[in-house]
Amino acid sequence: MSSLRFGVAALALALSVGAASAQTTSPAAPGAADQPARGTSSQATNPPLPGANSFTEKQAADRIAEAGYQEVKNLKKDDQGVWRGIAKKGDSQVNIALDYRGNVVQE
Repeated sequence: MSSLRFGVAALALALSVGAASAQTTSPAAPGAADQPARGTSSQATNPPLPGANSFTEKQAADRIAEAGYQEVKNLKKDDQGVWRGIAKKGDSQVNIALDYRGNVVQE
């Protein structure tokens, strides 16, 4: 009977070690899926990123306002799909851009 217990314990240990080793792969770095593969070129890696932008003008203005800008004006979507315009940040008037991912960038 003790050899049966020993065999069951050995089997359980072997299965747990196998399961643990299957989980030792390291997770991808945050945002890794957004990065181009090494050795490839990318048109843009910093916001504002070109792409098919589905924000309406109102949604773009609201998103820019949520980022801390006031008096958002003259928003126009360029041929890269980036909303561009002007806004106030504090006492300064600045050029701003909003890309298809929702990144708000002061230019």
